[in-house]
Amino acid sequence: MLSPLTKANLYLSLFGIFKVPLIWTCRPKLKSLDDDKVVVAMPLKRKNKNHLNSMYFGALAVGADVAGGFMAMSKAKQRGVPISLAFKGVQAEFLKRPEADVEFVCHDGKLIDEMLDTTMASGERVNQAVKITALCPSLHGDEPMAEFSLVLSVKAKFRD
Repeated sequence: MLSPLTKANLYLSLFGIFKVPLIWTCRPKLKSLDDDKVVVAMPLKRKNKNHLNSMYFGALAVGADVAGGFMAMSKAKQRGVPISLAFKGVQAEFLKRPEADVEFVCHDGKLIDEMLDTTMASGERVNQAVKITALCPSLHGDEPMAEFSLVLSVKAKFRD
């Protein structure tokens, strides 16, 4: 029997292969996922490095996308509610060069629950900013490498 985290990683890999190949190319893995927080690890590899041997900012954006979006997809799936999910805006601040594997952390589980409650009750699209912090724990511990604010947009899809 597969653990919930293993199932979630399998789903993430398949989603990357079939829906968003750039996610698959970057090879993110869920380290932890609970009601309040998700942690996504992304290895620093040749395909996501820049000319300074640090993680390319596009790969950092992929990691932030996965951390912010996967929790919403997972929570909607747990509720049995199909949703339309997109990101409508992004703000990023790059603080230090991540020169090793990066972890993306999002603590907005309660906010995402509220968004899902609202869209399920109203049928309307709901937009809220979720915060993601990129860390490079092997080199800098809990010091942020980058901070993202992504405007998550969700809408419940009701079937007739």
